[in-house]
Amino acid sequence: MNLPDQCDAAERLYAALARGDRHALDDVLHPDFTGHATAGFPLGLGGDYASPADMQASFWWAIGRTWAASAEPAEMHGLDDGRLVVLGTYRGSERATGAELEAAFVHLLSFREGRIVRVEQLTDSAAWAATLPDQLSTIAYRVDDDGIAHVRLDRPEVRNAIDLALATDTLTVARRIQADASVRAVLITGAGPHFTVGGDISTFLESDPDQLGDLLRSMTTPFHEGFRILAEVDVPIVTATRGAVAGGGIGYVYASDVSIASETTRFVTAFSDLGLSGDGGWSYHLPRRVGLARATAITLLNRPVPATQALDIGLVTDVVPDDELDEAALELARTLARGPTRAYAKMRRLLRDTWGASLSDQLRRETEQLHASGATRDIAEAITAFGEKRRPNFEGR
Repeated sequence: MNLPDQCDAAERLYAALARGDRHALDDVLHPDFTGHATAGFPLGLGGDYASPADMQASFWWAIGRTWAASAEPAEMHGLDDGRLVVLGTYRGSERATGAELEAAFVHLLSFREGRIVRVEQLTDSAAWAATLPDQLSTIAYRVDDDGIAHVRLDRPEVRNAIDLALATDTLTVARRIQADASVRAVLITGAGPHFTVGGDISTFLESDPDQLGDLLRSMTTPFHEGFRILAEVDVPIVTATRGAVAGGGIGYVYASDVSIASETTRFVTAFSDLGLSGDGGWSYHLPRRVGLARATAITLLNRPVPATQALDIGLVTDVVPDDELDEAALELARTLARGPTRAYAKMRRLLRDTWGASLSDQLRRETEQLHASGATRDIAEAITAFGEKRRPNFEGR
């Protein structure tokens, strides 16, 4: 493959990435394509990628979820070993903060049969990391050895009230979970005796009344984007609540697949008392969980829902004594983390899509997802374990 053809293939690669054009990428990438990204690239995206689909889904599209950026090549040079070296700059911005990105890159492209068979991506990872929000200030976050991502709302001095920082941290954590392949389950809790009292009223009191609408928009934009991402991550989510769970903070319960409440928990939307229409995804999730009539009464009349009633109407899945909540929730998260997470991801997707689909749509989707999960290592392990009369050791692959 001569140098002009190599340069043309590289230009087509960058143009396809800028457009998010999967079909164009299929044309320019060899079926045996592999990729490598700079070690230390933020959000855990550095490392090796084993196929065109892996590079697209796990690296390029993952970048696109966090940054609006494109590669601008400046120089291309052929090497004696047949590779092409491309020098240039990534330019764009971080989607949540708007922070500008300018990061130099060096790409080494290898070719086979007229197509790109490997990309080795070297870039200034520090420049990318510098665009991300600062260290978390309102959420304690860690991933333990079992693959459980622990998300703890951490403003106990104000009963975990939601301000702009907590809203932004929710998005940051959601992105970390989405980008971290080691995460196998998520556990959301609150520090102190209350899960969250909802919006931080002190923030509203300190604001110009004429600017309150703009403040609320600036808070809910990252807050809601965080919930959108959590709805689409490929791992199950457990939420454990106690004490007050109010306002948009109920959104953390809506985000969960399984929600456990202590006997002290009391849910209240609180929106109508503040003259607000509400946030946190209530208008989508609450009618689907408890029915339209109950959702209307709970929100318009601002009716509190104690834990036992929340269980009866389907807002939560279990209620336990307060002193048992933490251990019960952790054990549930551990059980899910040990499970077939690839299958869980497909179940979550099927359940999420069911509300807008016909029976025919869902039957077709079930077949598609069953076919996909049938190709995983987990099902092979489950069948082997069944024959050997032991519990399967699922790896999420």
